[in-house]
Amino acid sequence: MNKKSHISNKQLLFGLGFLLAFLGLTVFLFTYKRDEKRFTSLTTKLFVQDLTGNTLNLHYTLANPADFGIRDYTPSLSVYEPGSASGSKAATENMLAAIKGLRTEKLSQSDAWLQKLLIRSLENSLNLSSFPYYSDPLSPSSGAQTQLPILLAEYTFRSRRDVEDYLALLDQVDDYFASLLVYEQEKAAAGIPLPATFLQSVREQCDTIVTKEALEAGTHFLQTTFQERLEALAGESLVSAEEAGHYVAQNERLLKTVVLPAYAGLGDGLLLLEDSNALPAGLAALPEGKSYYEQFLISQTGSYRSMDEIRSLLAAQFSKEYEAVKKLAAEHPEIAEFYVREDAPAFPYREASQMLLDLKERMAEDFPAVPGGAVDVHVKAVSDSLADYCAPAFYLTAPLDDTASNTIYINRRKTPDGLELYTTLAHEGYPGHLYQTVYHNRSLLSSGGRPAREVLWYGGYQEGWALYVEFLSYQYAADLLRENGQESAALAAGLEARNRSLQLCLYSVLDVLIHYENATYSQIAKVLSGFGITDSTSAKAIYNYIIQSPCNYLKYYLGYLEVLSLKDRAKALWGEEYTDYRFHSFYLDWGPADFLSLAEMLEEQAGQRAE
Repeated sequence: MNKKSHISNKQLLFGLGFLLAFLGLTVFLFTYKRDEKRFTSLTTKLFVQDLTGNTLNLHYTLANPADFGIRDYTPSLSVYEPGSASGSKAATENMLAAIKGLRTEKLSQSDAWLQKLLIRSLENSLNLSSFPYYSDPLSPSSGAQTQLPILLAEYTFRSRRDVEDYLALLDQVDDYFASLLVYEQEKAAAGIPLPATFLQSVREQCDTIVTKEALEAGTHFLQTTFQERLEALAGESLVSAEEAGHYVAQNERLLKTVVLPAYAGLGDGLLLLEDSNALPAGLAALPEGKSYYEQFLISQTGSYRSMDEIRSLLAAQFSKEYEAVKKLAAEHPEIAEFYVREDAPAFPYREASQMLLDLKERMAEDFPAVPGGAVDVHVKAVSDSLADYCAPAFYLTAPLDDTASNTIYINRRKTPDGLELYTTLAHEGYPGHLYQTVYHNRSLLSSGGRPAREVLWYGGYQEGWALYVEFLSYQYAADLLRENGQESAALAAGLEARNRSLQLCLYSVLDVLIHYENATYSQIAKVLSGFGITDSTSAKAIYNYIIQSPCNYLKYYLGYLEVLSLKDRAKALWGEEYTDYRFHSFYLDWGPADFLSLAEMLEEQAGQRAE
């Protein structure tokens, strides 16, 4: 026998044992990795499908889609299709079942966290799908007819592809509006029409947002902003002068032959839906309005509290703020004199850049630094042609992969200078939306987190944080004023903070009264009169806005109260180890998320630390 081929029994047994052990390890690794690979596949599919289905979402989420595997897509707006609700529901059910089927213990901590967030988000979407005609995409306060042109006007041109995508979207505005009209027709047929007065407001907007006169004069903001963005692209030699001219001609043609007729067609179609018997009323007036409101509130705020808890929370906070206002006014009667002084000193800073720098310096001790180096911030005035349709201020959310340059827009018609501008910049900039967004985006990329986090939206987390830091900025402002010898102004800043909190709390209470308890206008007017708002025009404007925008005030104020609740719980759990810096780091590192999940993570981490 050839010695080289000879294997002893002992060697054979050892070899078989090693082989079996190796096979066992391979099977273990395969089954261990199976859930992780499946999760990767599911979240990637979810991410790609969500973004490629709506090019506006894609563009505002990613600056360079190809870096995330998205190369081939057809520019498209999210057009409503009759009967699409059932198909969407089935797809959501399938995705939810697949994600629930994965074993959490086989996933990494970050993936297990995303799994929890996805399950709750998909469950909420599924619950909302039971109310297909309860949303208002054409709301007079924030409908597609006003939001779409703003998104188009701010659509960044980074490449030739962006310009061509933009023009392709313009070419679909008629189909998009036609589909929304179909939805409104189905909604009316289902017995849930928009009130006649609201439809009239939307028609008036359609008549004024895009006009033949402005287009013929070349002064419409969708003409001027297009040329400005194109000039910047040409300045970087990314398009030639000849190409730029061609694109301008296309833009002109599409605005006049597609966009203008689309607005006219939408207005004409809505005219046919006007029913004088359809009067403004809260969601509670609808057959399943209270149930929808409860579910919609979760989606908007991220709070899973019961309605009784929410009402108690709002009542307690209102009482707290009211007593604080009375105490401050009683202890410092000079505040009243400050408001009527004609020679009151000006706020120490006038320029937005100075205010942002001051805010960054004052927040530094209690907030973690933004990773990844410098962040440029540009503060711009909203175009006059957009002022009527824009909020007092807004931060143009930076894409996940492009946070070096950020823009905050100030609507000068609605935002005064001084203290109000300072606190507005805190809300939109530092330590508000801009800071939170850049911190999250850079942290997610640097840690190798899954981009699928970007398909989840948590209005309460974001606006609750922005309002929380806005209230902190009133104290920053008071410190600044005292440093400049303005003691009365500093006290007045404290009073302004309390008054703003009272107002937002009151409007949040009204939201619940209108949409959950079916309060009528006369009942709401009576409540408002108790707080000095006796003018019927003002009372009706407040009432109509809350009807048009259910849960909007709660998104801000309940979100804010949830942040405070989470902060109080952190203090209780961490004891002497608590610092604001540590709490803010926790909130930023684990968000965006719903507040129930954040509370659970806070408890989980505290338990692990105790062990």
